[in-house]
Amino acid sequence: QVQLVESGGGLVQAGGSLRLSCAASKIIFSINAMGWYRQAPGKQRELVAVIASGGSTNYAASVKGRFTISRDYAKNTVYLQMNSLKPEDTAVYYCNVVLASWGPVDGYWGQGTQVTVSS
Repeated sequence: QVQLVESGGGLVQAGGSLRLSCAASKIIFSINAMGWYRQAPGKQRELVAVIASGGSTNYAASVKGRFTISRDYAKNTVYLQMNSLKPEDTAVYYCNVVLASWGPVDGYWGQGTQVTVSS
């Protein structure tokens, strides 16, 4: 059974930091690129960070230099370290597989974790 469980969100002031975690089923974690997506109110879901199975990373321009994605194979967990947070980072954050098309697998979405950044 495929499961993705996000945690670590919360309320933080602008300039603060949060670390998100995503516990994934081993069956999808070990062979796929994994990513963090976010969806702000009234906006489409967007991909903000990707980490390949080999460890290479990519970031959306809006978060580059502030966010760091990492993965722990022993724990089947993907992390997103978020520093220098801005109010525009406020969104529900989700993790998912990143396919070769740079899209997610729709059937894998978890409940997400809310990040709220106050000004």
